[in-house]
Amino acid sequence: MSRPLTSATADAHGGTAAPAAATAVGHEAGGDAVLRVTDLTVDFPTDDGVVHAVRGVSYALSPREVLGIVGESGSGKSVTSLAIIGLLPKTARITGSVRFRGEELIGLPDKDMRKVRGEQIAMIFQDPMTSLNPVYPIGWQIAEGIRAHHRDVSRAAARSRAVDLLALVGIPHPKERAANYPHEFSGGMRQRVVIALAMANDPDVIIADEPTTALDVTVQAQILETLQKAQQETSAAIVLITHDLGVVAGVADRVLVMYAGKPVELGSVDDVYYRPRMPYSIGLLGSLPRLDAVDQDRLTPIAGAPPSLINLPPGCPFSPRCPLRQGVCDDEEPALRQTDGQAHYAACHFSHTLESEDGVPEGLFSATSADFSGPIAIMPPTGAVAPTEGPQS
Repeated sequence: MSRPLTSATADAHGGTAAPAAATAVGHEAGGDAVLRVTDLTVDFPTDDGVVHAVRGVSYALSPREVLGIVGESGSGKSVTSLAIIGLLPKTARITGSVRFRGEELIGLPDKDMRKVRGEQIAMIFQDPMTSLNPVYPIGWQIAEGIRAHHRDVSRAAARSRAVDLLALVGIPHPKERAANYPHEFSGGMRQRVVIALAMANDPDVIIADEPTTALDVTVQAQILETLQKAQQETSAAIVLITHDLGVVAGVADRVLVMYAGKPVELGSVDDVYYRPRMPYSIGLLGSLPRLDAVDQDRLTPIAGAPPSLINLPPGCPFSPRCPLRQGVCDDEEPALRQTDGQAHYAACHFSHTLESEDGVPEGLFSATSADFSGPIAIMPPTGAVAPTEGPQS
C-alpha cells in the first residue's frame, strides 16, 4: 500500500490542552486534507449523568492515506466516526468541526448529508449481518446504493456494476451469488459484500469500523487484502478502526491511539511501535505476543479498567493504571504535545522520560498477582501422582 504524499498530523485536548496544539495540527496537515476533524466532542445525556464519549479529537486525513485508530472498547473510536457521517442519535451533543474537502459537515441538514454519506464518505460497519438487509438479495442492495446517488444509471447497469464489485472483492460466481440473501453467506463473505457496498460509488474516504472482528486469522488476512484492493480501485483515504495492533502495523501509515474518549498518542507506525511515548501505548504493545520472543514469560496486561466516561477522574484519565504516576498526573490532564519527532505527539507529562529509552521500555508494566513469570503448570490426571520439585533429601 502506498504511503501518503503529505504528512497529516492530529491533535486532541481535554480541559487543560493548549490552544496552540490545535493550531499546529491545522498548519502541519496542509491544505490538501480530504477530511479534517477539529476538536470534535460528543456527549450523551443519560439518567445517570452525561457520558463524555469523545473529548476533543482532531486529525487531518490526506488523500490515499490510511489512518489506524486503536484503543480499548469504549475509548470513543466508533462514536467519532459515526459523528463524522451523521449517524448518531439526535440526543447526542456534538461540537467541534468536521470538514470534508472544505465543507462543514457538523450541523448539515440530513438531506444534504445523504449526498455525502455513501457517495463521498463510505463506512464499513463492524457487524455485516446487521448492516445488510436480510429480506433483499445482496446484488439488489448494492445496485440500490448506486442508484440512490446516480439516478441516471439504469437498473441493468447498476446490477452489472454490483456483479463486477462482487467479483472484485473475491466472491466466487458473482452473477449467481448476487441473487442470494445475506444469511446464505459466511461471515467472511458478508464482510466482502459490505466492502463492495462501500466501493460502489468510488468514495474519497472509507471508514472501516473493525472490519476483521470475529473472523479467524486466515479470513482476516483476506479481508485486509480486499480492503487494500478497494483502496487501489477507488484511490480513497481510509480510517481503519480496530483494537488489533497487528492489523494496524500491516496496513496503516499513521496510528492514533485513543483512551477515555481522547487521543493520547499520534505518529507514524514506526514512531508508535518502536518509539512509544505514552505509557498506555507501551502497555498495549506489551500485551501482544511476539514472534521474536526468546522466553516463555506470560504477557503482562495493563492492570485495572478504563474509567467511567460519566465520572472521569481529575487529571490524566490513565493515571490510576499508569506506572509513571506522580502528583501532577492527578491534578492536570496533559495535552497532546510534540515529542521527539515533528509528526509524533503524546499526551503524557513524562514523555520526555520515555524519550531516553532505546525502543519500547521493557518492564514498565510489572506483572500482577494473576500473572506468573514461569510456564503454566500442567495438572496431572485424577489419581496420578504429581511430580515433585527437585530431589528429595
